[in-house]
Amino acid sequence: MASINFSCSSTSLARSRLLGGLHYGTMQCVNGVEFLRQSSSKVGLSVKASGKIKAALFSGEDGLLPHSTSSTVASNALINDVSDGVEVQSDAVVLGALSADVAPTTSGFPVDNDEFDLDLPSEGFSSIPEAIEDIRQGKMVVVVDDEDRENEGDLIMAASKVTPEAMAFFVKHGTGIVCVSMKEEDLERLQLPLMVTHKENEEKLRTAFTVSVDAKHGTTTGVSARDRATTVLALASKDSKPEDFNRPGHIFPLKYREGGVLKRAGHTEAAVDLSLLAGLDPAGVLCEVVDDDGSMARLPRLRQFAQQENLKIVSIADLIRYRRKRDRLVEHASAARIPTMWGPFTAHCYRSILDGIEHIAMVKGDIGDGQDILVRVHSECLTGDIFGSARCDCGNQLALAMQQIEAAGRGVLIYLRGHEGRGIGLGHKLRAYNLQDDGRDTVEANEELGLPVDSREYGIGAQMLRDLGVRTMKLMTNNPAKYFGLKGYGLTVAGRVPLVTPITKDNKRYLETKRAKMGHVYGLDTNGNPAIISKNGRPTVESPATPEA
Repeated sequence: MASINFSCSSTSLARSRLLGGLHYGTMQCVNGVEFLRQSSSKVGLSVKASGKIKAALFSGEDGLLPHSTSSTVASNALINDVSDGVEVQSDAVVLGALSADVAPTTSGFPVDNDEFDLDLPSEGFSSIPEAIEDIRQGKMVVVVDDEDRENEGDLIMAASKVTPEAMAFFVKHGTGIVCVSMKEEDLERLQLPLMVTHKENEEKLRTAFTVSVDAKHGTTTGVSARDRATTVLALASKDSKPEDFNRPGHIFPLKYREGGVLKRAGHTEAAVDLSLLAGLDPAGVLCEVVDDDGSMARLPRLRQFAQQENLKIVSIADLIRYRRKRDRLVEHASAARIPTMWGPFTAHCYRSILDGIEHIAMVKGDIGDGQDILVRVHSECLTGDIFGSARCDCGNQLALAMQQIEAAGRGVLIYLRGHEGRGIGLGHKLRAYNLQDDGRDTVEANEELGLPVDSREYGIGAQMLRDLGVRTMKLMTNNPAKYFGLKGYGLTVAGRVPLVTPITKDNKRYLETKRAKMGHVYGLDTNGNPAIISKNGRPTVESPATPEA
């Protein structure tokens, strides 16, 4: 009996200790139905389906094999037998074929959606909407930055709402250095130059201090809580003029970086962003919180302080996510027809408003009403996509996704640049490769370099899809962060289409690490169903079987 090499996921992730839950074996035909003949572990494959069954086929390290044979399983026919060494179990989940028209509604990821909800605050923090409401009401909030940055908390409130009592609270619980974050146009209007130029700025985080000021009118020495509150209100007023201030003084204006926390994840930017989100003038008061002994207050103490003073405490990371979901991040630049090796597509170029990076969307067919569009959001990988590196599966996934979209006749591939090495950049990725050659896995290598395991963000991709008219999609991915991340931007993911590509000696450990440490799933679901994606060497699609009630 002829056989071909095949790989599929095991029936139990807990039992699977092989390659990413994948097991090698041979596909054989038993009673007209194709099964997996196991060769590396005892794996059962159950079939209860109606319709044709196809499989992703591999030949060792040589890639996809052509396979035209298909078999029909009688509707609701449950096979429970052991034939010719093939174990078939009766308690498995239904095996259904993937379809370009109808996709499974289950993602197969053992992850709660809430973990990727962009509006859900990080553990131990208040929500951004709660903080915005307090800012609107003239209250202050505690804002914490990343532990790898300053790892400090600032008291922040809208400059236009400051009072002598609030200023006294700033001075009592803060360093005493009270700052006002302002937009560049307001600093120029008031003729407040930077204390030093950007080139001369040797402060660790390049905080853009201007010359300090006191209000000329309504103040005495300028240092009291009342005097400082008067100065802050004067800075926030659109009616103030350069001659209304003495220089130097006791209040330190700061230059806000346009784009806010999306450009610079600092307290300076958070102060203005929160004021703007609250519908107030773009100026915010901020002062670093100190402990009772005068040292900088860190997160445990900041949480205790916020609870004692009945203040909301939020993170800049949460503010970034909040803004990314709501702000316009890209603009459409141009479009043209591109004949590709898979077929003709229309290429749409989008330019990031934040950093100018250009991304591309390859569109096949008519998006129409935007419902049930086959979509792949692909992260740039120069080594894999262009040079065919065998270290990863990126190039193979890109090719397979384009094939699937061409076969479906309708779909979108989003190609996101700036995602090299899961966001660490090409140079760092090559350094990580050297560490992997010394025995680390892909996660350990990033951590040893002091870099994030995965810093990719999918807001730009989501906005590109929405601009193209996509509303619901069948997402081609094995990555739970991508699946739930896109859902967090308001797009409906109707189902997941796994991308199963050849496993080689070079990418074997990489794929296993992504499964074991990053939650990737190589198959239709976590119960062991193989990905059903290929016919005649090209991906095909069939209607899924109806699951049991």
